[in-house]
Amino acid sequence: MFEEERFVTSTKLDVDGEENSLRPKTFDEYVGQEKMKNNLQIFIEASKKRGEALDHVLLYGPPGLGKTTMSHIIASELGVQLRITSGPAIERAADLAAILTNLNENDVLFVDEIHRLNRAVEEVLYPAMEDFALDIVIGKGPSARSMRLSLPKFTLIGATTRAGMLTGPLRDRFGVICRLELYTPNELAQIIRRSASILNISIDEKACLNIASRSRGTPRIANRLLKRVSDFAIVMGEDCINEKVANIALEHLEVDSLGLDYTDRKVLEALIRKFNGGPVGLETLAASTGEEAVTIEDVVEPFLLQLGFISRTPRGRIALPVAYKHIGAPISDSAASQLSLFDKVDGNE
Repeated sequence: MFEEERFVTSTKLDVDGEENSLRPKTFDEYVGQEKMKNNLQIFIEASKKRGEALDHVLLYGPPGLGKTTMSHIIASELGVQLRITSGPAIERAADLAAILTNLNENDVLFVDEIHRLNRAVEEVLYPAMEDFALDIVIGKGPSARSMRLSLPKFTLIGATTRAGMLTGPLRDRFGVICRLELYTPNELAQIIRRSASILNISIDEKACLNIASRSRGTPRIANRLLKRVSDFAIVMGEDCINEKVANIALEHLEVDSLGLDYTDRKVLEALIRKFNGGPVGLETLAASTGEEAVTIEDVVEPFLLQLGFISRTPRGRIALPVAYKHIGAPISDSAASQLSLFDKVDGNE
């Protein structure tokens, strides 16, 4: 199963075409992230009362949690325009200059994947964020001279899934830093009910909670599964998605009760059944499953680590007791010995 076929990946897929129609428009419609919402509402209200642009905002956390949605809400609450771009799309300093000089007073500029800005562009961004000015060089050679252009006051909202990859100088220029946390099943059930209402899908409470519990704490996955389960309900001739329909659909999609799919279970099965629970190196695990090492490391492992199914040790990956229980495999004597040794070692990573 290729990455683009995985319904439980939190990266955006082509099947998410209706995502924009499901975006909340206000803080009241936005479910979850209560602390972040409350703080942002205060900062926005204060900036409006001062008549100034909101401080630059950094949103970070796993993909699919609503960073882009939050940028739309912030711009809407401020009553200004939102300009959207991404780090990889800004290849040259001139591209950034063109974007910044076209902003209006107090506008919001949203830069997705801001950690992927190249260094030359980032250097131009520093004075723009701090002094609302753009330093440009006119001419070449001995006749070259530097010129500073004033920019309108604006708010930069940067979004990243890898805050640790941001350089210190860039991170320090954000006045508001917010981390988005994974959602609880009850919060995801609220999101599913709201999305079902917008899409004119009838769904009962048990089915809502069933889909929510398999959505990996991610609204994007919850909405994606809702639409695919709805497809099954239509073909089965059901007017309402109930728990039975949800179970049948999710079984066909190979998404289990914890949100693990075929690829996740394949990695766990290989680790436990082929390598007796580990430790095993990443490249060996990748070769045995037919997956790329980068896919396992960046896509599969994070969720397995969150569940406490595996651990990374200096010698390689090992499966933990809950993983054996989940796939119904007994813990062998040698694996139990390895786990007891693991428990005695501090600072496993």
